[in-house]
Amino acid sequence: MKKNVLIIGAGGVAHVAAHKCAQNNDILGDICIASRRIEKCNKIIESIHRKGNLKDKSKKLYAREINAYDIPATVKLIQETNSEIVINLGTAYINMSVLEACIQAGVTYMDTAIHEDPDKVCEDPPWYANHEWKRKDQCKEKGINAILGIGFDPGVVNAYAALAVKHHFDKIDTIDILDVNAGKHGHYFATNFDPEINFREFTKVWTWIDRKWVEKPVHSEKWEFDFPVVGKQPIYLTGHDELHSLSQNIDANSIRFWMGFSDHYINVFNVLKNIGMLSEKPVKTAEGIEVVPLKVLKAVLPDPLSLAPTYTGYTCIGDLVKGTKDGKYKEIFIYNICDHAACYKEVESQAISYTAGVPPVAAAILVAQEIWNPKTMVNVEELDPDPLIALLDKIGLPTQIQDRTPKN
Repeated sequence: MKKNVLIIGAGGVAHVAAHKCAQNNDILGDICIASRRIEKCNKIIESIHRKGNLKDKSKKLYAREINAYDIPATVKLIQETNSEIVINLGTAYINMSVLEACIQAGVTYMDTAIHEDPDKVCEDPPWYANHEWKRKDQCKEKGINAILGIGFDPGVVNAYAALAVKHHFDKIDTIDILDVNAGKHGHYFATNFDPEINFREFTKVWTWIDRKWVEKPVHSEKWEFDFPVVGKQPIYLTGHDELHSLSQNIDANSIRFWMGFSDHYINVFNVLKNIGMLSEKPVKTAEGIEVVPLKVLKAVLPDPLSLAPTYTGYTCIGDLVKGTKDGKYKEIFIYNICDHAACYKEVESQAISYTAGVPPVAAAILVAQEIWNPKTMVNVEELDPDPLIALLDKIGLPTQIQDRTPKN
């Protein structure tokens, strides 16, 4: 059994993952939270103790300071903490540095988002092939587990696609991944995770239609979908991480990603974009100070973790899958509903961070128990979905399946 977890990062998702690791530390062992700002790590530890979420008091829960761009320092930290599983929940800019450190240290690596180059906004597909997949042979040679994109989307939605293939369809035509947050946070405007990474996603839309990549303008295609629990919500065609691996690993004609945005969000987004506040290019103020508009915007918007106490309502994320089974047309929606208020009560977080932070911990448990042990680099859909979904049912993210096949 693999023991001891090193969490790199101290944002909203790392906050949730640390809580869930603490709740399962009888399996996962010691937990170290590391970030450039150790005070943020210590705040997470305080929250874990405040909620009584440390299951085995004999196991260590502690913080360390790390610059994760520094590969030798990260290798040293992995070795000093005797960590066999590293959950990378820092900014997407550090992915390749942390992955390299894990390869050198010979330990399991996992993350929740695709690597991004700060100088390249919305690279052309397939993104994983631009960065991560280039290290796959190294992982295989050394027998290292590298599980890419094990948040909710990407992550659980990839497992839902694999579940559809394994149990529900003989042939799949279309997978539409749908993500809506129908909650209210009480602020004029906020993003639910890192604003800088959030807005960089919405430069252009790459989607997989009829087995080829198609580029479309941002927010140009809208669909009103009737979701379980939260009802009819507007969603927009968007490019997203998981399309890049699913298009390679799942036999389907089209795979698309849709995200929910209110009219207010779209209006504010368009104003910010049109006046240049979403630009990653430096500009000079009248005082001669060089600033990056997107970083300034990030500084003035609420910290996503700060939204948690006031958030109400639900998220709904899932896969709408269409195809055939036994020669007949079939359509199902595989999904999860998550309650903002319940997340705050359990781990002092909101549902967006919760849905992203719980799955890597489930994966860590499966790796620790060697239920998942690929000994190479994989995306989630390449692994058996059954143990992940069964475990998520137990630790806070239950899966439901709605049959939407027309009755006539």
